[in-house]
Amino acid sequence: MRVDATCFWTLVIGSWLTLVPMSVGLAADTFMPGPPIIVSISPDGVQRATVILDSYSYSPNHLVVESGKPVELTLTSRTTFIPHNFVMKELSANLSIEQDVGAGKTIIAKLAPTQPGRFPLFCDKRLWPMPSHRDKGMEGLLEVR
Repeated sequence: MRVDATCFWTLVIGSWLTLVPMSVGLAADTFMPGPPIIVSISPDGVQRATVILDSYSYSPNHLVVESGKPVELTLTSRTTFIPHNFVMKELSANLSIEQDVGAGKTIIAKLAPTQPGRFPLFCDKRLWPMPSHRDKGMEGLLEVR
């Protein structure tokens, strides 16, 4: 369930007092992944894909991989100022990662999924008191078959 509310922050400019509306939300249960991208297995047995991190999105945001085979994701940030990260917290499937990706940077994240399932991935960066990047829709899905 997504919960949205409007809060007002007090902004004082000179002798003026202004109320500024700000949207506050919780992580969406209504995340809809894009079309599934099946990650092919290279001759060395590694499943490799590139994921673009942009303004509050991953592209592609739905990857399909095989269980028991290593995965390398090239994570490239297209932002010029805002840092992002790539987070998965699924210990039961050997998918526990929190990898920072600085603005304009590229890193390689290595995973070794051990069991089938559908596992969320997200960016949990935030600038207090604003909603997190995940709250703004920066989520994805790793489907392990």
